[in-house]
Amino acid sequence: MNFRVKLLGIVSLLLLFTAVNFAQEEMTKEQWESEMATYKDKKVALENEISALKSDIDNLKAMDLQDPEECIDELYQLVGATRNDVNNYRKAVNELDGKIKRKEGPKADRQTDLNTLKMNKISALPEFYNKVHNQMQKDLDNWVEAPTDISYSVAKGDCLWNIAKKKEHYGNGFAWPVIYQANRDQIKNPDLIFPNQTFKIPNLTEEEKSKYEKLRVNYKPAPVQ
Repeated sequence: MNFRVKLLGIVSLLLLFTAVNFAQEEMTKEQWESEMATYKDKKVALENEISALKSDIDNLKAMDLQDPEECIDELYQLVGATRNDVNNYRKAVNELDGKIKRKEGPKADRQTDLNTLKMNKISALPEFYNKVHNQMQKDLDNWVEAPTDISYSVAKGDCLWNIAKKKEHYGNGFAWPVIYQANRDQIKNPDLIFPNQTFKIPNLTEEEKSKYEKLRVNYKPAPVQ
């Protein structure tokens, strides 16, 4: 009610100030009456608006609004989950999303992980539905995975170090053990390979890339005597 009184007071002062200004401009009687009628209409409109706002406020005060935290708990109960379940699910979604964005293969394993998340009822919650069922699947579909391995025919003078060092393979001679382990059926001694042997050159895992890159960077050749 105090708000209403203050607002009406301001409107009244505005009308008075305007009336004085118009009087100073030597308005005709007809102009004066027209302006006063306009401002009276505006005053009535403001009074009606104040009344409507007061009614809305009274209605809101009368409503028994539910605690937002209780609403969240009820939402989680619909999918049979607790807050702890949802927190763990959120962590799993973020971890898998990071792996997909970094293309940490194999891609098939990431698809299996995503399918598991989709099957969980928690994925139906608004927080997760679009990300799990649409966005992450789209990122997986756009992920073009390199072949699991390629074949290489050994040439005269080759060694495992030089094969691993080729740019089209690993670009790092320290990764030669990967080729050795993948072709143990043909290589009895890693120092003895022969022309025309066909070796599989598997892709390096992220762990292997990191491991052999550290070896390459930290390698210091023995000083020449």
